[in-house]
Amino acid sequence: MEDNLKEKTAKGLLWGGLNSGVQQLVGMASGIILGRLLAPSDYGMMAMISIFSLVATTLQDSGFRTALTNLRNPRPEDYNSVFWFNIVMGVSLYALLFACAPLIGQFYHNDRVVPLCRYAFLSIVLASLGTAQSAWLFRHLRAKQQAQAAAVAVVASNIVGIGMAIMGMAYWALATQGLVYVGINTLCQWHFSPWRPSLHGISMRPVRRMFGFSSKILATSIMTNVNNNVLNITLGHYFSDHDTGNYNQASQWNTKCYSLVQSMVAQVAQPVLAGLDGDGRRQLEVFRKMMRFTAFVSFPLLLGFGLVAKEFITLALTDKWEESAGLIQILCVSGAVSPLATLCSNMIISKGKSGTFFWCTFTLGAALTCMTLCLWPLGIRSMVIGFVTLNTAWLCVWLWFVRRLSGYTYGMFLHDVMPYALAAGAVMAAVHVATASIESMWLLLLTRTMLAAACYAAVMWLKNETMLGECVAFLRKSRKKK
Repeated sequence: MEDNLKEKTAKGLLWGGLNSGVQQLVGMASGIILGRLLAPSDYGMMAMISIFSLVATTLQDSGFRTALTNLRNPRPEDYNSVFWFNIVMGVSLYALLFACAPLIGQFYHNDRVVPLCRYAFLSIVLASLGTAQSAWLFRHLRAKQQAQAAAVAVVASNIVGIGMAIMGMAYWALATQGLVYVGINTLCQWHFSPWRPSLHGISMRPVRRMFGFSSKILATSIMTNVNNNVLNITLGHYFSDHDTGNYNQASQWNTKCYSLVQSMVAQVAQPVLAGLDGDGRRQLEVFRKMMRFTAFVSFPLLLGFGLVAKEFITLALTDKWEESAGLIQILCVSGAVSPLATLCSNMIISKGKSGTFFWCTFTLGAALTCMTLCLWPLGIRSMVIGFVTLNTAWLCVWLWFVRRLSGYTYGMFLHDVMPYALAAGAVMAAVHVATASIESMWLLLLTRTMLAAACYAAVMWLKNETMLGECVAFLRKSRKKK
């Protein structure tokens, strides 16, 4: 059983990594093309309304995917109840936001936002059709199928978005890209999931039974979306769509990097940890290994991207996005920590403590909101620094709750994480100093990238790091099986 769990977890991480890798590579290519074709104000328009779509989609999902995963033996009627509930919620929320679109336009002092809202928010209805199928795949650790669905969706949606941008359709290209992604991903989830809804004996009793747990997940997810977009909301209200677009571009590239790690771990963390809830010792061992793996990948990836952000943005997106490069270098600090915080939250959820998860996230959101309202007169850079500082420091709060629930101490955390954080930080600092005299941007980008990767790998090898050895051994084993 232990070997089977280890194999499932490793495969989940592998396919989660491939899923994130494909999405981020395709997203990087399309991001470069779209960044060259579109103006900062186009990204600013989408950034202003993204929070409403995210919150509505979260309301439609209502936390039932997580609730179904936490059930010991979910029945077909449980999935059926969730499916029909989500459709009703999705349609109702779209109708509400359709009517409220003029109010959103008034808040941002921009009438062009109104038709854009009504078009982009159709993704809420499309997403409502696939929640139960997504829950089934997630519950059964079908990471490979989820990866394939996301890969098809991201490729198709980016092709459509780029085509419309070439035709001069500005921010409508970004809105359509989002709609196509959600629609195709939903269709693929239907293809891979064997479960099908039924009109026979529809009952909302399973939904009501799960609502006590799922409602806290729902409220937490809403607060997480608000937390992640608090600067987009504030900038859209107090600054121009051009300024909002510059920050949004920086935020998107930072998210592309840390999502590569975060999505990989999130695919397996909650179902695996929930499955081990009856064995505290084994659960803690698995959690610590996940923490080490996350730190092993996250710190060099994010700090490395911060190292080359200026050269990458200038060469890939042209000088019009130069302001974004400086913001990326700041955001990469919290980006490196974000996957660790997500892993801690998964441990809390696996223990059934959705209330703890909610209050921790809610308090962070309240603190971030107060901070942005206090700092906006000082300018965008000060707001971003405050945002990064608070999010990074909040990891200590997550760890405090994890310690109470699982016995994972601060000393264990420092032992698991700090070797990778210090090694990555030292390598990036050394590479920055060693390459500072290079004048050619292309040469500087290539040199810093290759030298940083080689030095980090060398440090891990000289330390005889077990995580490096385990990753290499698993990849070799996978190749032999093929």
